[in-house]
Amino acid sequence: MKIIIHGGFFSESDQSHEVKVAKQNSLKNITEKAYQYLETHSAVDTVAYAVSLLEDDELFNAGIGSQIQNDGVIRMSAALMDGETQKMSGVINIQDVKNPIFVAKELMKENDRVLGGNGAKIYADKNGFENFSTEIPQRRKEYEAKLKNGGKGTVGCVAIDKNRKLAVATSTGGKGFEIPGRISDSATVAGNYANEFCAVSCTGVGEDIVSNATSAKIVTRVTDGMSLKEAFEKTFAELKTIDGFAGAIAIDKNGNIYHQDSYPTMVFASFDGNEFEIFK
Repeated sequence: MKIIIHGGFFSESDQSHEVKVAKQNSLKNITEKAYQYLETHSAVDTVAYAVSLLEDDELFNAGIGSQIQNDGVIRMSAALMDGETQKMSGVINIQDVKNPIFVAKELMKENDRVLGGNGAKIYADKNGFENFSTEIPQRRKEYEAKLKNGGKGTVGCVAIDKNRKLAVATSTGGKGFEIPGRISDSATVAGNYANEFCAVSCTGVGEDIVSNATSAKIVTRVTDGMSLKEAFEKTFAELKTIDGFAGAIAIDKNGNIYHQDSYPTMVFASFDGNEFEIFK
């Protein structure tokens, strides 16, 4: 059993040492809780649980910490993928829901597994998911504060369980002040992908990740016989040709953990049952 999570990027230029330490502590705490959960749950259940904890932490850009779009509204996206069944489910630009990842998880049982906008919210309400207020003036104040504190970035989790099953989950609150209706990579196979060989979650500039098909490329290359390291190196070399901004976390079927970013520093933490690795 192994787990790795990410929480976007950290910039020394616009974030304080206190915020850095807070993120390190939060990621370590969430990783510990998620690993304990993994001991008695599947990889699919665990990645959704871990991402929900990240959505509940205002330090990160997902759930209650989400950015606002240029019309003052919060629209979030999240996705979940089961490496064994290769089923992916997700929500795109959902509003007023505290944990989009749990809506994505509920959709796993449906034939129509990716919902957007108002349809996603109607589905969430029908299934009793918890709301949260996005009153515009207050969210704008919070957003302006987050610009100073560094709340940017997508969150995600990859896990392999005791049965060697892989899963991935990713959630985002957007990039901030984008055109309403803009779609990120998080609920696409570019930003969130898994099969029986590998699982990958991305963070960074969604447009770059989609253009590079980052997660799907890495997983496909591992499936075709590349090592995890080789698959990352080739995919990030291709990302560099478009000056792409991205980071990714992954675990392969043998339990190898890997992470890479194109512009330091991606915020991440991992645990393999013996020791932690955390961004510095």
